[in-house]
Amino acid sequence: MTDPIIFDGSPRRIEHIVAIAEQHSEARLDHSDAFRAAIEKGPAFLARLLDKDGAIYGVTTGYGDSCTTVIPPSLVEELPRHLYTFHGCGSGRLLSPMQARAVVAVRLTSLALGQSGVTWDLLKQLERLLQHDIMPQIPEEGSVGASGDLTPLSYLAAVLCGEREVWYRGEARPAADVLASLGIERLQLKPKEGLAIMNGTAVMTGLACLAFKRAESLARVATRITAINTLALKGNAHHFDARLFAVKPHPGQQQIAAWLRSDLDTDEPPANPDRLQDRYSLRCAPHVIGVLEDALPWARQFIENELNSANDNPIIDAEGEHVLHGGHFYGGHIAFAMDAMKTAIANVADLLDRQMAQLMDTRYNNGLPANLSGASGERAAINHGMKAVQIGVSAWTAEALKLTMPASVFSRSTECHNQDKVSMGTIATRDCLRVLELTEQVAAAVLAAACQGLELRFHQGDLHESTVTQPVGQTLDKVRQLSAFITEDRRLDGELAALTGTLARREWSLYPESDA
Repeated sequence: MTDPIIFDGSPRRIEHIVAIAEQHSEARLDHSDAFRAAIEKGPAFLARLLDKDGAIYGVTTGYGDSCTTVIPPSLVEELPRHLYTFHGCGSGRLLSPMQARAVVAVRLTSLALGQSGVTWDLLKQLERLLQHDIMPQIPEEGSVGASGDLTPLSYLAAVLCGEREVWYRGEARPAADVLASLGIERLQLKPKEGLAIMNGTAVMTGLACLAFKRAESLARVATRITAINTLALKGNAHHFDARLFAVKPHPGQQQIAAWLRSDLDTDEPPANPDRLQDRYSLRCAPHVIGVLEDALPWARQFIENELNSANDNPIIDAEGEHVLHGGHFYGGHIAFAMDAMKTAIANVADLLDRQMAQLMDTRYNNGLPANLSGASGERAAINHGMKAVQIGVSAWTAEALKLTMPASVFSRSTECHNQDKVSMGTIATRDCLRVLELTEQVAAAVLAAACQGLELRFHQGDLHESTVTQPVGQTLDKVRQLSAFITEDRRLDGELAALTGTLARREWSLYPESDA
């Protein structure tokens, strides 16, 4: 593990959340007296306000449209449990343990700001979940993204109190049993704490952090695939000339072109190249992948601002002694970032699909065998190379493109028209993750095809292994560790799944941080 990540109310980055989610770093609270005192100011103020018979939304009133319902003082302590109990109606697949870790780490980041009126004991319980890797089983469906991720986060609130089920040591177990076996006491939520845990954007933001890092890696993978395909198709590497890209100065687009130049070891354009212009899927690759690369900085801004925000309601200003009612649970920024990012990602899938179409078709692949078959002689007649893989790539690409419809425009009025305009941020994030999954499948398949095409060029004598750059050669070696050259037809699903998993886990470091 790397150094622990300390939660002390200071800003966290996407990389911090991902490191905790992937168990590369440990999460720790700042245990200083000063930080603990700052946290305890919020619940202390709320306690004083309650003693004065103050009206506080979600503490002395019902929730949402029920805010006019007055809670008798004798029942105030019971209200938080009712909140997470009646929201126990999630559906769909469960978030993975890694995704759940991201959610817990994001909620801890927000609550550690000290603006939500939660106790030190609640923060400690969140820390214990992360340190012991006790992850709530959270159904992914049921949030409209305002008032935050109420239903999915109810599963976190319940687990803090020893209810519902958790992932622990690779098994699904009752939370009560796991907490008891570790000597961890169940939390008794204070009056505002159920609302503070649930009425926020932690699910969409945690998943957005994971999506961001996969998208960042995907841009690099697509660039390396384009470089290999340029070699396999006898493409014109000088489409990526630095002087050409100097006159259209999108930084991300320039970065993609710079990475391609380094992969292809080309600086000077030829005086009279054999082919002046390749088809768009090669020639315009920096322009397509560059949109994703250029989108990443502003997506980071949106995600990290949300990550480091107090995003429940009401906000508790303990210093000024104000209870501030608003709508910070609205996930519009995450919705917009994820809707935009999934479109940029799907366009990368479409680009790679078109590159593969060139590789497979003897009308366009400049002398490669049909379907990239490695069979020869009379056996060539019965071998079909990557024909079916291309069909799969086409299907995955089509599904990714279909999912680019923005989720945020499908706001639905709900909860007696109290939640009459909602963000759909969690759905947008889930869509983005699915588009990523499909595009990583496309990338894995096209990478295998590109490497097949490159080796066929070696066999034909058009290229020699010693003439390709070291980065391209290293990628070919890595692919061949998981998927051998195809001579005779064989099933490829396992090999493609292994390649896809490698890409999704970001196991290959392809380029340094900045070459532009």
